[in-house]
Amino acid sequence: MTDKFAPAAKILKDHNYDSSKLIPILQKVQDEYKYLPEDIMRFIANELDISPAKVFGVATFFAHFAITPKGKHIIKVCNGTACHVKGSSFVINTVKDKLKLKDGQDTTEDMMFTLECVSCLGACGLAPVMVMDDVVHGQITPAKAVEIIDEVIASEAKNAD
Repeated sequence: MTDKFAPAAKILKDHNYDSSKLIPILQKVQDEYKYLPEDIMRFIANELDISPAKVFGVATFFAHFAITPKGKHIIKVCNGTACHVKGSSFVINTVKDKLKLKDGQDTTEDMMFTLECVSCLGACGLAPVMVMDDVVHGQITPAKAVEIIDEVIASEAKNAD
């Protein structure tokens, strides 16, 4: 077993190789790897003696699981009805432009930011809503979204010094 699989092996051992604990196992694995790598999911399936399809099915069914790498900072913009009516599409397009995201791309090449468009953030009264690193920003404008991203970029640069 390579070092890459060691954390997953420990998580499986901590859960007594119990396939009924697949969701908590995947949660811990995602905490460790920051997403669910395909080879790790296959390893889990093999170790739990279940089909890879079952593991992939769970990983793709629940929205909180990620099967692709995510950036250090997660930006969620609501595109539900209330937010859409209040202009969230302009915020989304501005964030995509700011982060230089191409069509189909949701994470920046430097793995600093991931943009997620979500159906509801549960804050319709604050529409449009953006959440960045679990901080809710209500009545967000395209300009304010860029300002928030710029603050994070500046903070990252300062911390790198």
